[in-house]
Amino acid sequence: MSIDPRAPVVVGIGQVTDRPDGGGSADLSARDEPVSLMARAVAQARADLARSGRSLVRQTEALVVVDPRSWQYRDAAAALAGLLGIDPARRLVTAPGGHEPQRQVNRAALAIARGELDVALVVAGERGETVAAARRHPDRPVLPWDVQDPSVPLALRTGPERRFTTEAEERHGLGDVTVASALYEHALRATAGRPLDEHRWRLARRWAMLGAVAAANPAAWDRRSPTAEEIGSAGTGNPMVADPYTQLLCPNEEVDQAAALLVCSVDAARRAGVPTERWVFLAAGADVDDHWYLSHRTTFTESPAARAAASATLGTVGIGIDDVAHLDVHASSPAALEVVASELGVDADDPARPPTVTGGPTFAGSPGDGYGVHAVATVVRRLRQDPAAWGLVTSVGFALSAHSFGLYRSAPPPPGGSAPPGGTRVEERAGFRWADPQAAVAALPQRASDADASGEVTVETFSVPYGPDGSPARAVVACLTPDGRRSWASVADPDQLALLVTEECCGRLGRLRDGVVDLR
Repeated sequence: MSIDPRAPVVVGIGQVTDRPDGGGSADLSARDEPVSLMARAVAQARADLARSGRSLVRQTEALVVVDPRSWQYRDAAAALAGLLGIDPARRLVTAPGGHEPQRQVNRAALAIARGELDVALVVAGERGETVAAARRHPDRPVLPWDVQDPSVPLALRTGPERRFTTEAEERHGLGDVTVASALYEHALRATAGRPLDEHRWRLARRWAMLGAVAAANPAAWDRRSPTAEEIGSAGTGNPMVADPYTQLLCPNEEVDQAAALLVCSVDAARRAGVPTERWVFLAAGADVDDHWYLSHRTTFTESPAARAAASATLGTVGIGIDDVAHLDVHASSPAALEVVASELGVDADDPARPPTVTGGPTFAGSPGDGYGVHAVATVVRRLRQDPAAWGLVTSVGFALSAHSFGLYRSAPPPPGGSAPPGGTRVEERAGFRWADPQAAVAALPQRASDADASGEVTVETFSVPYGPDGSPARAVVACLTPDGRRSWASVADPDQLALLVTEECCGRLGRLRDGVVDLR
């Protein structure tokens, strides 16, 4: 089978996990800054290919850096390019969102397939653990990292920074992704008819399965493999964050990690002398958003965007989810994992087929928005050892708002496949198929919202964030008016907060006034 010279392939991968107990410096001020950690990941990706890696890094035409949260740069891509000694024509820093790494790999692959560039680097890196440790240290050590001069132009972004919430959602605290994700969690639980305690332990067992995967992943941050009892039991070291989530059910951003992907055309790989056994083809990808604001989503138990992305990504290649041997569903929350796995047709609780290859953002680590770079690198590593297999990476941004899927294989993807869902735009170049189902998803019904609703309402779902003292601090409630409009309300009364975390409140009636709901 002839291979199109423009076919995009991932050829170099690098991951750095700089644990303080694993060789990282105990002296906080001696630890290198995020872009230096990124440069170490690029060095690993280069070493992954020996001499050919050095040549390809020098040829980089597009450098995409996941914007670090742990240190503020005016242009992190420019800083990294300077450390690497390269001058790519395209230097980009990502807009916010955990979907961005896979989305940028898709964009790089499409640009390569179109003939617009030959070599791209996608890199992420954070010093979250170091920054957090410096804040907690009694001496408050100064981190002597680079502060770019004001004369350095601000970074060119991969896209616009979109507001995550409406004003009404923001007033009720839904800018916190964990708080917003718990809305989905209680809706899923109530729909399944599971009591609160039973559901909490179900999540703990699922996360213990993920922890076991992380224990076998050399790049994971936390390889302790905690038990379900440790994960589900709230207490010192594992406080409740937002019911039913303990800290060990949430992403861990206090990590010092970096990852890099070297993506190029088959032609560039051949010219550089990259052995074919290092090639992993990007066969298909899809990028799509759900109805952006929580207020407008029809339910909190599904994701039409993830469903469309799954159908388009797998269908354009002509395979089903059972053909995928190496799967990483972005477990940014238990609810996000369950919803996307369900749309894929995967059982998120099946120990015979864990839905992650890394161990997920809690245990593998969640370096800002960069988790997806690690996920792709881990899938690539597995596919090199399993050349005939398929690998799928799904990424999610915010509270199930944005989705990006990527389908990988060591062998060239086969021709053909099924027609995509109606309203899906597909571009096929050099064997890579990119799908855009946005028009189809945007045309789906939306929930009408009413920020000023009052009177009798029904509790649709809710989220209860906890305070530092370990007790419920407040609640945000999604309410449905008699005519089906959605409004948001708060609960602060201690007795009603206790009711929300001990009894089934989805479907309960209440009276809404001035943004506060009184539960009956």
